[in-house]
Amino acid sequence: MVKGLAHSADSGHFDELQGKCSPLLVQPMAEPKTTPTHTPAPEAEPDLSPAWQTFFDQLGSTGLDDLDRRTQTLARQVRDNGITYNVYASQGGPQRPWALDLFPLIITPDSWQQIEVGVKQRARLLERMMADVYGPQQLIREAMIPPALVQGHPGYLRAMHGVAPVGGTHLHIAAFDLARGPDGNWAVVSQRTQAPSGLGYLLENRLLISRQFPQAFEAMSIQRLAATYRVWVESLKAHSPEGANAHVALLTPGPYNETYFEHAYLARYLGLTLVEGHDLTVRDERVYLRTLRGLEPVHVLLKRMDDEFLDPLELRADSTLGIPGLLQAVRAGNVVVANAPGSAFLESPALLGFLPALSEKLLGEELQLPALDTWWCGERAALASVLPRLEHMAIKPTYPGSTTHGTFDATLGRTLTQAQRDEWVGRITRQPDRYTLQAYSPLSQMPTWKNTTEGVVQRSVMLRVFALRNSAGDGPDAWRVLPGGLARIAAPDAQIASMQRGGSSADVWVQTEADVDRSSLLPKYNLASNFKHRERMVTSRAAENLYWLGRYTERSENMVRLVRLCIEALNGEDPASRSLWAWLQLLTQRQGLVPVGVPSAHAATDDKATSTPSMGARRRVFERTLIACLDQDDHSTSVGYNLRALHQAASSLRERLSPEHWNAIVHCVDQFSADCARAGSPREFSAVQAMQALDAASSALAAITGAQTDRMTRDDGWQLLSIGRHVERLGFLSSALDLAVEVGAFEGAADEAHSADENSSHFAALLSLFDSTITFQAQYQQSRELAPLIELLVQDNDNPRSLAWVARALRGRLSKLAKTPMGEPDALARLVPTLKNTDLEQLCASNDAGHHPNLRACLTECMQAAWQVSDAITARYFSHTDDADSVGA
Repeated sequence: MVKGLAHSADSGHFDELQGKCSPLLVQPMAEPKTTPTHTPAPEAEPDLSPAWQTFFDQLGSTGLDDLDRRTQTLARQVRDNGITYNVYASQGGPQRPWALDLFPLIITPDSWQQIEVGVKQRARLLERMMADVYGPQQLIREAMIPPALVQGHPGYLRAMHGVAPVGGTHLHIAAFDLARGPDGNWAVVSQRTQAPSGLGYLLENRLLISRQFPQAFEAMSIQRLAATYRVWVESLKAHSPEGANAHVALLTPGPYNETYFEHAYLARYLGLTLVEGHDLTVRDERVYLRTLRGLEPVHVLLKRMDDEFLDPLELRADSTLGIPGLLQAVRAGNVVVANAPGSAFLESPALLGFLPALSEKLLGEELQLPALDTWWCGERAALASVLPRLEHMAIKPTYPGSTTHGTFDATLGRTLTQAQRDEWVGRITRQPDRYTLQAYSPLSQMPTWKNTTEGVVQRSVMLRVFALRNSAGDGPDAWRVLPGGLARIAAPDAQIASMQRGGSSADVWVQTEADVDRSSLLPKYNLASNFKHRERMVTSRAAENLYWLGRYTERSENMVRLVRLCIEALNGEDPASRSLWAWLQLLTQRQGLVPVGVPSAHAATDDKATSTPSMGARRRVFERTLIACLDQDDHSTSVGYNLRALHQAASSLRERLSPEHWNAIVHCVDQFSADCARAGSPREFSAVQAMQALDAASSALAAITGAQTDRMTRDDGWQLLSIGRHVERLGFLSSALDLAVEVGAFEGAADEAHSADENSSHFAALLSLFDSTITFQAQYQQSRELAPLIELLVQDNDNPRSLAWVARALRGRLSKLAKTPMGEPDALARLVPTLKNTDLEQLCASNDAGHHPNLRACLTECMQAAWQVSDAITARYFSHTDDADSVGA
């Protein structure tokens, strides 16, 4: 017994905690009310099943008292790992943290034996059906399957009829949703073959929950997952003529897909290349990946999108997610697609009612894992039989997700009023083929932990298990069932377990009586054998996102520093000079931090008697506008906009970023938005709060920069990220310095008539913007001469904020990316000027008007180089519209 486990499953549901069905409640006859003479006894503690008793025994002396702390730790790990599940209907935004319960669903060896044998058999049956439907179609001729459920199904692809898949296998993965009935036996509710989801989420669930209960995980002999994944990837490669050297890519719709986190996580875990449709191209009936180094062949595609979007040439013409010509490459036998296009018709719930007869026909075996009784209303006899029993049925669409047949969410007849049931009867009668009725069975309930007050609460649960291809052929050993799965827990008072309807998930622990397979995902290599080192491929899409990740990181840092400089100048002890404010206002307007037309914060005249009130009003307007625009979306280059652009670029690179890197980005964006909302409130307007928001953003950006500098492999992608930062830094710093010269910040700097304070304020502002204040003071103390400033900010080859250092680093990165010999810069590198050997005296020289033409010419050359390099990089590496040999000619 474990104290605190007083909650049993609802009446009529199988209780996973006790391993038996909760008894049906019988309403007692009414008795006369009497005054109780004793206090009712508390509900008795339930008898736990052996598995759950072992689990709770392993909690240690703290027992249930420590579960609140573990729940908080689990939520923090989910947040820190960036595990999300996109919910399109969510009003709070497209993403939400993944919902994971603290307790696992425990499957005993006997129960798993029933599941494993039955799932393998059903996977073999579905493969036989695919071979027949896209081959001789004998099942349709013999009326074993209604033609409407195949040829009338939008998921049946006529373009694939008669196509023999590479390796002879149509299906490489199949998922089955199971429910445990009141009798304790499992039954199939639905099946997924098109692009079943869950393989990545269940991995994260396993890692997180096994860390919460390490003693129980070891003591209960829970089977591991890695070996099954390894065998599956090896099987995918074996189906390709390239064998072990086959290039496997995971095809994702992109970061806006609801399960994109899983795509990125699974690709990273399995060592696959994560690609989107426009990363691939078909040439000579073969699929190639666009990379920085040219086209690389792809031999296996593990797709995570619906079939209709795969090829806009033959399927949906409006699809921007697919690869034109992919189906022809499949027909030519040049690419393995898992699963083969055209398996979506197998997902129709109507087929479940026909599978028992099909199993005896195709396999010569009775189905060992039954499905819930299912009737397709397209058959008159079935319609007449089940329509009067609608109250006890689940109403499901025959063609789920179809745009041509119409679709709807599954509905339980028992939740409808009589009037609503009558409406459903009318719809079904008018178009019976579109509706499938499935017998309702109360889902088993498992324990979930809420908090110390509520304790253990029982929730309905459904189990998704995965059959993964083990080898070619269709024998019993051709499939392997992943020893675990994804448990989906229904929301409170819900009858359907769905993540879209507010449900959560649970890890699945499968106990084994045999030895636990502790092998890792990596195959064993013979150290004496030769192995081929492969450089990590960088797709053109990933390269472009990395490039802009670098640019937006640098740009965000520059914008934060500039705004801080403006607010400090507005609220400092000494008023900023008129020329300094002319420079700051022009710079903020050019960078999009404030709209054009905002009154300048400096006075138009030096007559203090008339200008002071006007100056104060202008400063307040300018400051309020600057703070109000910090996070506005309609200012395309505001600080908030750049941070969100940084986040967007990073979201397309999840498989390349460490969890710490990603979390730093997410935290920076969210925190800055929240801080700005407070600082910009009319009631709480405060420059101090704005400075706190900017300081926090600056610290977060420093962490992001550190992750980019010290936590990423120096491959071609990292080179482009660094190039993006250097291009942005070169362009911004040279334009800022050129604008300072343009407004006359240094005119007459050596002239005693020029205000020393005004000159000093310009020096301090420029050094702050270049992040070089400490370096300047260490080298030149309190000098306010122009020559030392230009030497540090333009010529110093050791200052990472000087134009010379940035230009040198940029040339080096460009040459390394182009793989040119040492000392031989490529065409792009030659676009960047060399500033180390520029003549300092010439740069500082002024003409009769006090201008500095040589300095401005140098700065203009730097600005133009940044623009030219950016355009040339896009042409060469991203759009591939430029000939590398002609760049810069």
